Amino acid sequence: MSGTECDRIQENSLEQFLEHKQLLVINPRKKNGLILIKTYYAEFAGPGAIIGGCFDQDLVNVIPVGNLSLIQAGNFQERQRAYLIRRQWVKLIKQITDNPIPRQRAQVILNQFEHWFDSETAEKVSDEVFASIVGVFPETIKKARDLVNRL
Repeated sequence: MSGTECDRIQENSLEQFLEHKQLLVINPRKKNGLILIKTYYAEFAGPGAIIGGCFDQDLVNVIPVGNLSLIQAGNFQERQRAYLIRRQWVKLIKQITDNPIPRQRAQVILNQFEHWFDSETAEKVSDEVFASIVGVFPETIKKARDLVNRL
């Protein structure tokens, strides 16, 4: 994917992104992503996904995951591919949330983040944030973490 790579996002850049919601793409060549905190829920956008623009008008906050690297959205085909990738990330999270058993949803999101990144990165994400991604109480995430830590 072409485009000019942005410097690693700093706190003031994240605030600027939240304010302007510039159309950017999460670098598909790195293990990174953004947790997009919205009013009533959160989304995860992983490598290759487009962020900003009309998708994210209701953003409240963003949390970088991994070594965040964003690139400018390129031409029409590159933006279209990035939209499709964003949709795939949404579908993946939907598959997790379709499970009617909250503890299983909690366990799957923890497992997925450890698989996509590593256990240290997953530990840095708060119980509240994971809970808002998969629609469970933060205590459910904590119990799922405790279960893993006992094994």
